[in-house]
Amino acid sequence: MKLSIPIRKLVGRTPLSARDAFVPPKSARGQSAVQALNSSSYLRIGVPIPSLMPRAYALVLFTITGATGILLGQQSAPDLVLSNGKIITVDERFTIAQAVAIRGDHIAAVGSNQEITQLAGPNTRMIDLRGRSVTPGLIDNHMHLLRAATTWLRELRFDGVESRRRAVDMLRARVKAAGSGEWIYNIGGWAHQQFADDPKPFTREELDRIAPDNPVALQESYYQIFLNSRALRALGIEANAPDPPEFVKGSIIRDAAGRPTGVIKGDIAATRPVANRLPKVAPDQLEASSLALVKDMNRAGLTAFGVPGCIDDVLQIFQKWKTQERLNVRIFCMDGAAAGTPAQVDSTLRQIARMKLFQGDSSIDNIFFGESVYTPLHDPMFALKSDPKPDQLEQWRRIAQEIAKAGLPLHVHAELRDTIDAFLDQIESLNKEYPIKNLRWVFAHVNQIDASEIERMKKLGIYAAVNPWAVINGGIMHEGFGDGAYDMPPLSTIQNSGIEWGLGSDGTAANQYLPFTTLYFAVTGRMAGGAKVIRQTIGREDALIAHTRKNAYAVFQENNLGSIQPGKLADLVVLDRDYLTIPAEQIKDIKPAMTMVGGRVVYDAALQPAASR
Repeated sequence: MKLSIPIRKLVGRTPLSARDAFVPPKSARGQSAVQALNSSSYLRIGVPIPSLMPRAYALVLFTITGATGILLGQQSAPDLVLSNGKIITVDERFTIAQAVAIRGDHIAAVGSNQEITQLAGPNTRMIDLRGRSVTPGLIDNHMHLLRAATTWLRELRFDGVESRRRAVDMLRARVKAAGSGEWIYNIGGWAHQQFADDPKPFTREELDRIAPDNPVALQESYYQIFLNSRALRALGIEANAPDPPEFVKGSIIRDAAGRPTGVIKGDIAATRPVANRLPKVAPDQLEASSLALVKDMNRAGLTAFGVPGCIDDVLQIFQKWKTQERLNVRIFCMDGAAAGTPAQVDSTLRQIARMKLFQGDSSIDNIFFGESVYTPLHDPMFALKSDPKPDQLEQWRRIAQEIAKAGLPLHVHAELRDTIDAFLDQIESLNKEYPIKNLRWVFAHVNQIDASEIERMKKLGIYAAVNPWAVINGGIMHEGFGDGAYDMPPLSTIQNSGIEWGLGSDGTAANQYLPFTTLYFAVTGRMAGGAKVIRQTIGREDALIAHTRKNAYAVFQENNLGSIQPGKLADLVVLDRDYLTIPAEQIKDIKPAMTMVGGRVVYDAALQPAASR
């Protein structure tokens, strides 16, 4: 049997407007096991990425006897072959294969064991998967990754910890290792309702017993913070004394006698004064902290991120690693000077006119204005209702219209129903003069979205970056929203609507960062710890697509990432159990055995200790 395989190769570039139309390829039919003609292995014409689109393509034909595979470029042997596995490609047909060949940083071929292993040469490294499953690298469409680097080495992380006893043991161990007077803290990523064995808050007295000589601050998401007596003193919070002026009025909880209980409560604004006082890593430790953060992300199976706020000091470290060919994640930044007053809007408009996106590559790039536009309309995380005012919407519209006029993508925080409706009203109006359909605008979080809003977003071409806060905050959301929280977010409604959407975390403070915990939530409706908190769930295939291929689209990398297909970058995760067949309740327990970025092994469970944070 002879198979002629067309491979389109980039040979030239020309600048394109960000408003040029996106033209998806037609589905391929009659594919071989090696997926030679799979539609998404073709470069797509018209993706709205300025200065990065091909001007012309060369068509190269290879004839391969026996349909053994695809090798891009010259028919040299692959550098690496993974065989005897279950390759969950997450391509358009959700094809399952047995083996994958990698050359350089790209996937060269995907197919059966026989087809792929015979491509190996004398210098090809062979990995026997021994039946294990492989997925594309997991992509988080919205994580504050670089911000986390400024504290990561110092934090005591409770992500994925479902036992209060274990959390206390971790706290005791950290106190034992710390010097007297050293802060012990974390900044979100957990809530006490995730402790299946004993879901109760920490108390000042308990923390005093555990850490009598160290200030302790344990922040639950952005909802509340638990402090011990040493921390209260360090923050200037005293019995029968006025609250320090930087704290939101009423956020310092006191008992009937006026003594502080050790709880600071009241959403992001209330928690911020404490977080601002916590020591960040020293400048000479920032690279080590960034490295520890990236290692934990790779350990979780994460390989790429949409990142709000790419902090310059950390970004420089990532750029250095890229130059040294040791950057083990891909980051796609969203930046822009959000305005808080009408006067600041004028400055923001001038900045938008100067913004140049898509100047990077598939490792690091700046791709969005976001995540805030006009901060008075940035919904607080635990607010129950919003009330956008006409004067506020006028300022929001000024900025959004300038973004559309400039042909730029926008990624905006949009959570509560009234806010989402108001944003859509403004966009539908400005869309008449400055069409946004091909700009890939994004609404992020959207936990309270409804079917009518989804349909309006779909018509405008707006992508839904669903960041389900209920993964750890389900108990809190049920306290506030009652039974309405069972539809926050309405995952099955979103999935069945046909809108472009994907899953992310909004970690590492608002939410936990572990992708298999998010997938478990999407499939079972259960938060970390096992409590049922939403009723609209989706199938595990759709959930995986939302955390891989659909998120590749969200970060303008659908030609490079999100599925295991010839020609795409070799970002893969080898799992310790089969995501598709294990009981749904065990999805959260999946552990990557190996993570690869660009064909390089960046995490190997057999070689590295377990996470200690």
